[in-house]
Amino acid sequence: MSHSPHDALAKVPAVTLGFWVIKILATTFGETAGDSVSMTWLGETTANAPTSFWLNGYLIGTAIFGLTLAVLVFLQIRARRFNPWLYWAAIIASTTAGTTMADFVTRSMGIGYPGGSLLLLGLVLASLLVWRLSLGTVSISSVHEPRAELFYWVTITFSQTLGTALGDWIADGPLGYLGSAAIFGGVLALIALAYFRTSLDRVALFWAAFILTRPLGAVVGDFLDKPHAKGGLELSRPLASLVLGLAIVALILFLRQRAAPAALSTEV
Repeated sequence: MSHSPHDALAKVPAVTLGFWVIKILATTFGETAGDSVSMTWLGETTANAPTSFWLNGYLIGTAIFGLTLAVLVFLQIRARRFNPWLYWAAIIASTTAGTTMADFVTRSMGIGYPGGSLLLLGLVLASLLVWRLSLGTVSISSVHEPRAELFYWVTITFSQTLGTALGDWIADGPLGYLGSAAIFGGVLALIALAYFRTSLDRVALFWAAFILTRPLGAVVGDFLDKPHAKGGLELSRPLASLVLGLAIVALILFLRQRAAPAALSTEV
């Protein structure tokens, strides 16, 4: 089947090893940067945390990052072709918004990590289902027209939020941050093995891996900045965010990312 020059390429990057490395760094950055705003700057976890609902640090942080995400997604949809800087800026905005949103849902709303994780998992699955029913595919090869792009970014934002809640839930148990990172990393390795060794649906494997990179980044980010008493390294959140941000910029500069091919329903 032939494609016009306009739809020959999707507006998201091809899935390569470099893509996954940047994605994991971006999710880790999202955890430290989100916490830098809601906890360090707005003081949500300090003794002086505001008691007013409207001054809640997680809510304000969500509003800041949510507005940034909305602007970047609007620009992403308006763009004529794949732009790695714009794409990764939107991914980072979604993961920082996901951090503060998950903390608001699980802590401020009081439904806890299990309730928040189940609620957000339902939202991710619902988003994928509506996308599938509307366009016939949830493959990233379809992300070259506005409706698919909107579904893509809604699904990503829900998945980033789910990942934070899930990562916090598992890390809050006996496994701690490093044990949780090993669990999520091991599951991702199994997904990679399934991709190369089995004929399981490639689109399903992609979304499974995409969703699970977020809790991996969440627990690694928490390991970097949480207190020693909680099993973390107690590094400065802003400093950790700066180092991670510079690493992401360096990878975008030095890794030549290409756009994913469009309209190939089996391409992840």
